[in-house]
Amino acid sequence: MKELLTTDFWSKLLESTINWTITEIPGLIILIIALTIMLRVVKYSISRLKKILLRRATNDKTVDATEAEKRILTLTGIILATVRVVLMTVFIIMLLSKFSIDVGPLIASAGILGLAIGFGAQELVRDYISGFFMLLEDQIRTGDVAIINGTGGLVEKIELRTITLRDFNGTVHIFQNGKISSLANMTKEWSAMVFDIGVAYKEDVDQVMQIMKEVGEDLQNDPELGSNIIEPIEIFGLDKFGDSALIIKARLKTKPIMQWTTGREYRRRLKIAFDKQNIEIPFPHTTVYWGEEINPLKLSVEQQQAEKKMQN
Repeated sequence: MKELLTTDFWSKLLESTINWTITEIPGLIILIIALTIMLRVVKYSISRLKKILLRRATNDKTVDATEAEKRILTLTGIILATVRVVLMTVFIIMLLSKFSIDVGPLIASAGILGLAIGFGAQELVRDYISGFFMLLEDQIRTGDVAIINGTGGLVEKIELRTITLRDFNGTVHIFQNGKISSLANMTKEWSAMVFDIGVAYKEDVDQVMQIMKEVGEDLQNDPELGSNIIEPIEIFGLDKFGDSALIIKARLKTKPIMQWTTGREYRRRLKIAFDKQNIEIPFPHTTVYWGEEINPLKLSVEQQQAEKKMQN
């Protein structure tokens, strides 16, 4: 306490303060100016990058501009925040060194603390990393219909940690990005409806395929639904011999998420066309033999049950 009241103590303190101010303050000012300039340069650079990416997405007709904008804003925001954290961390370390504080133990403590947090929150970190690359690679977008870990539905929200999916029944499913083992996007760029059309064995396969092609062409020329079809219907031909039907496979390519509406209308029109041409769509039946004479009778399931009751 006595030393604090002496003139020599205060004169030394004033002298050391002046010396520190002369030697260190310019460095601090330069450090602050450099940090400010670097932050503005980073912000400007990322802003320019964002504008370039948005312009390219808008000009690219094959890309959904709205979804591309969401993805670009998310990624650029993450990059900007990460760079800011790195610059501020470096600035604080350099600032502490200016005040003659040994930053070595602090860095070591921070490393140990970060390692402990890393072990405890490795699942959280895995979710964020998986979500980042999912957005970066454009694997899935809001509004897509996807199958995630065996569950299908409409993607309502994509975040860095989770994906929200709503199925046909309205049930909401939330998946952690790090735990997604399988992801199937059913509406990426284009979609398709595959048809397995069964007809009776007595029918002319070539005639059936011609009718299927004509119905597809008629649907493509429809003023309302035709714009959803991006390619003429593909008739692959006779795919297999079923128990009671010939299976003809076809595919109709549509705009994303429009395959179900288009497929239902195609089936409706195909049924009408088959009825007009007397093309038989098979149903469960059996063949009954009477003595030596063979009379093939096609019976429905209800008719078969009635026949058994009569025999009993």
